[in-house]
Amino acid sequence: MRLGYMVPGESVTADTVLVQVAQLLLAQGVRVAGAIQHNHGAASNGRCHMDLEILTGERVVRISQDLGPHARGCRLDPGALEEAVGEVIAAIHAGGVEGPEILIVNKFGKQEIEGRGFRPAIGAAMAVDMPVFVIVPSASLAAFDAFAEGLGEAITGGAEEIARWCLAAARRGGSAPDPA
Repeated sequence: MRLGYMVPGESVTADTVLVQVAQLLLAQGVRVAGAIQHNHGAASNGRCHMDLEILTGERVVRISQDLGPHARGCRLDPGALEEAVGEVIAAIHAGGVEGPEILIVNKFGKQEIEGRGFRPAIGAAMAVDMPVFVIVPSASLAAFDAFAEGLGEAITGGAEEIARWCLAAARRGGSAPDPA
């Protein structure tokens, strides 16, 4: 099983890189499961909205909730996140010839550390020997390492390098064309 990850630096916007990776893979005909995050617009509290684009369809799920202008807590809508995760897991289990070849996860964060969020989708993919690529914030790296039990492979570089790794992993490591 291949489990690749990237720890974004200060100068790297992980969401932007992952969008580029997904576009490169889809352009190469790779069937991708997972979700990429898009942040846009401002809620009444001045923070952006967080949407997850489900890669196996054309659905977008808003995972942020507007808690009002004075709220300081987490604005993640856990129910919406679980809805998105459920769709991704269903795509993984659909499998078959037309099923996904790789899982891309936008973040291994607090929800995943606590056993929720996309953690079950990562487990479902690993159970069917589907490669996984995930963004891991530096604050989550120790927990991710414990979860990955030595299986994680750090991928450095930009979208092209990550897409090359994903393409090779999806095609079972055979010689793959350059996605750039």
